[in-house]
Amino acid sequence: MKNKILKTMVVCMMTVLLAGCGGSDKAQETSGSQKDAAQEQSTDGETAALNLAYQYGVAYAPLSIVKEQELIEKAYEEATGKKVTVTWNQMSSGADINTGISAGSIDAGFMGAAPAITGVTKGVGYKIFTNLSGQEHGLMTNDANIKSFDDLIGSSNQIALVNIGSIQHILLAMALENAGYDPHALDANIVAMAHPDGMAALESGNASCHLTSNPYIFKERQEENLHEIMDVTQAWGIDDSFIVGVASETMHDNDPDLYQALCSAIEKAVDYINDNQEEAAKITCEFDGNSEQEELEYIQKSKYTTETSNLFELASFMARTEFIESAPESYEALVFENVSGN
Repeated sequence: MKNKILKTMVVCMMTVLLAGCGGSDKAQETSGSQKDAAQEQSTDGETAALNLAYQYGVAYAPLSIVKEQELIEKAYEEATGKKVTVTWNQMSSGADINTGISAGSIDAGFMGAAPAITGVTKGVGYKIFTNLSGQEHGLMTNDANIKSFDDLIGSSNQIALVNIGSIQHILLAMALENAGYDPHALDANIVAMAHPDGMAALESGNASCHLTSNPYIFKERQEENLHEIMDVTQAWGIDDSFIVGVASETMHDNDPDLYQALCSAIEKAVDYINDNQEEAAKITCEFDGNSEQEELEYIQKSKYTTETSNLFELASFMARTEFIESAPESYEALVFENVSGN
């Protein structure tokens, strides 16, 4: 049974990786000033271009700071005297970002640590260039009869999470193993949904369970008709790497000024959100769809840092449980030289 499920997972992952990123899966945004600058500079070839991809949730909040304060543009112009046009693409999963980077349409992206590890080991053509955040996770259900994994294994109950092979999928596997079960025991119950869609499916009854993170887990915990299956909560903590940034080896090797501007911008945004939480919430709430007070609460429940934590441990677990074919040789095989952590 396990081999059959693993084969199905591989087919699903490869199908997603080979598929193009349709317009319904991403939203592209380029500021008006950036467009004007690009038009002004296009005749003399002085404008560079950077295509970035990100996903949903407060875990990505520093990116709102980068975008709003145009930190990449400022860092690049300061270093080179030239302009750069930054295009932001919102996507549903790390698999979509992998597709974009592999195709050359995305230069860098932000995703869960697990799909990033998968991409590095599969040779998508990138490495991790920064950590972004750690977050609390939880598995919520709308079924009063579901109390633990015992009530899910062997059932037809659907578990909504971002994707097969996503960080949420790996955390579910970790929690299963910690509880003494086969880490793949619930693979057949997974249905792939973006975080907002998963929450909607849980609340409407279209899915029995939803494994999610900040802010969705905190919103769902406030619903009286939902309760939490506690097995997952402790599998991967807020201090562990959750969201990381990956950059194409092409950009890293061929445009070091642009790569350094990207790294510098992320570092400044992380420092800003840690040092100015109330001001940051005023900026990021617009992008996350929360009130300022809600956003501040969610930011305070997050950990934002550029230093990775337990990344190699995660990769080793994924290899041991056959989510990836083999473990990377070392931590350094996963990251570019500027990254610190483990």
